[in-house]
Amino acid sequence: MIVLRTRRTARTTVLCIALASVLGLPTAALAQAEQTVTIGHAGPLTGGAAHWGKDNDNGARLAVEDLNKQGLVIGGKKIKFVLQSEDDQADPKQAMVVANKLADMGVKGMLGHFNSGAAIPASAVYSRAGLPDVSTATNPTFTKQGYNNVFRILASDDDVGMAIADFTVKDLKAKKIAVIDDRTAYGQGAAEVFTRGVKSLGGTVVAQEFGSDKATDFMAILTSIKAKQPDVVFYGGMDAQGGLIARQMKQLGITAKLLGTDGLCTNEVAKISGGAVDDLLYCTRGGKEIEKTSKGAEFEQRYKARFGVEVLTYAPYLYDAMMALAAGMRAANSVEPEAYLPAMRKVKFDGVTGAISFDAKGNLQKPDFTVFTYKDGKRVRVAGS
Repeated sequence: MIVLRTRRTARTTVLCIALASVLGLPTAALAQAEQTVTIGHAGPLTGGAAHWGKDNDNGARLAVEDLNKQGLVIGGKKIKFVLQSEDDQADPKQAMVVANKLADMGVKGMLGHFNSGAAIPASAVYSRAGLPDVSTATNPTFTKQGYNNVFRILASDDDVGMAIADFTVKDLKAKKIAVIDDRTAYGQGAAEVFTRGVKSLGGTVVAQEFGSDKATDFMAILTSIKAKQPDVVFYGGMDAQGGLIARQMKQLGITAKLLGTDGLCTNEVAKISGGAVDDLLYCTRGGKEIEKTSKGAEFEQRYKARFGVEVLTYAPYLYDAMMALAAGMRAANSVEPEAYLPAMRKVKFDGVTGAISFDAKGNLQKPDFTVFTYKDGKRVRVAGS
């Protein structure tokens, strides 16, 4: 077999095609030379939030594999996508290190960061580099900075926080509310939206406390809250702390319900709580139940077959995020960020998580939400759009 390696110059291409003709070799393969397109992904791949980061990485990786099976041809070249994942440790400073590394590598698009506290500062780096940046960051600030390169692939805290606030006052009939947050951009932002929401609906916030995203002992905070006799306790943060709060509420005999947004809406929170979340926790997530979407059940089956584990939460959103980048590239017939970024505003398709399209600021249009509780350690839907 004779293998012809071409350089990116018109003269060399012409010579190779001429040589192929002389040797009687097909020239179609030369006309569609393969181009490797590297896509960046960043999230917490180590530490207490690593289960989130790995789930996201798996979702993005499955999308890349599916796209490569399609044999996409963009700009006259067969495209091979490669995912470059980096660990930001859910830390804003490390996120900046990772963002600069990926931008300097010349990635053609970004998936992530997962945590709002990491995604918001990193988005400035990707904006300067002109990279389309599709994230699951829910803090509203992510798309309010004036950057034209950011896209949120699910509902924001404004949407989800108001949904759980409405459910708290109207469905749970709660009047006295206690609020705790972890002081991260995500947790504090969710708590602020929820607090505004319950106040606007007539609820009274009787306590506002905070811990950290590394805290394990909430006994002092919960003891103080217990004395206020709230109907509900809202926690703005992630499942690692939310599960412990549920367990410690049970230990202290607090009868209030525990509330949270998507950070608490996992199977992991039930394990961490030792079953304490049953009939205690109500949480709201952006999006419909994945098995309720037209492509969700198939995705879950393929995900488990590929990775040997169940979908945690955001893998299907990272899958759709990668598909959104690919849709923009196909629409522009280019993998270069400056060429396909404008096309991202017009992306519209039926994804695994539902209908995907973005508004002028990069927010997902018409986002859905679902409210869950827990029975026997399993999430059970109780309300939603």
